[in-house]
Amino acid sequence: MNFTKVSFYDSVYSLKQLPEPLYPEIAFAGRSNVGKSSLINKLVNRKNLVKTSSKPGKTQSLNYFEVENSLYLVDLPGYGFARVSRSVQASWEKLISSYLETRTPLVCVVVIIDLRHALKAHDRELIDWLAFKDITSLPVYTKADKLSKNKQAKHAAALDAALNISSADRVIFSSKSGIGREELRNRLALYAQSC
Repeated sequence: MNFTKVSFYDSVYSLKQLPEPLYPEIAFAGRSNVGKSSLINKLVNRKNLVKTSSKPGKTQSLNYFEVENSLYLVDLPGYGFARVSRSVQASWEKLISSYLETRTPLVCVVVIIDLRHALKAHDRELIDWLAFKDITSLPVYTKADKLSKNKQAKHAAALDAALNISSADRVIFSSKSGIGREELRNRLALYAQSC
């Protein structure tokens, strides 16, 4: 699968707007400002396909990107941000959880976690909830370029232990250096072909 053959498809603000379920879908979830947009841009080798922002809560819809007429990448609003109203946050959470629970072409949720920090409660809750709902997830530890090789391994091992997973169950990634890009592409292609 050629992830560079990608184009913006649509921004979805309600379940009624979701596109026809033509292709498998892979969703990207993560705390606000964890580098979700940068990761997707690196994955598809484009600088500004997904708009990045230093302001938490910039993504307010499910943003669909079409890969090679065979897959949708879905950028979800970030969670855990403090600078939007409770009602806005509640409506995003309802949209996200309804999408995740009911979308039949969804094959995997990539959960983006900052490698530099201990596991945050929101990340654990999301991964536990996905497991409870029997939705496949793939943790991706990002911002690897900001740590030495030694610290990358140490921090990754701590996150693995906190999530009770093995190193084979996640990917270490850097949207700056490209560490993990090929591995992530290969894993996502396998998920897409499995449905």
